[in-house]
Amino acid sequence: QVQLVESGGGLVQAGGSLRLSCAASGSMLNFMAWYRQAPGKQRESVARISSGGSTVYADCVKGRFTISRDNAKNAIYLQMNSLKPEDTAVYYCNAYDPVIGHSWGQGTQVTVSS
Repeated sequence: QVQLVESGGGLVQAGGSLRLSCAASGSMLNFMAWYRQAPGKQRESVARISSGGSTVYADCVKGRFTISRDNAKNAIYLQMNSLKPEDTAVYYCNAYDPVIGHSWGQGTQVTVSS
C-alpha cells in the first residue's frame, strides 16, 4: 500500500497561483498523478508523470499546470498558474500499480474566486 498525503490547497483569486505537494509513504510507484473533482462532477485526471519523468496533461490545464516528482523526497508536486474559477475542486494525489491498483490521498481543496 502507498500512503499519500496532499497539502498546499487554499483560496486564491483568478489569475493567481498555488503549488500542491504530495508526500508518499514508502516507495513511489512508477505512475503518479493528480486528479480533481468538483461538486457534482466526475473525478478527472489533471496531470500524470512516470518514473522517467514523462508527463501527460489534460487539455484544459496545458500551459498552466506543471507536474513534477522528486524521487529522493518521495514527493510529487503540481504547480498551478493562471488559475481560473473552473479549476475549483478537491485535488487528489494518485498512484497506480497494475497489482496494487489505485492509491489515493485524502484530497486538498482548491478554491478560485472570480
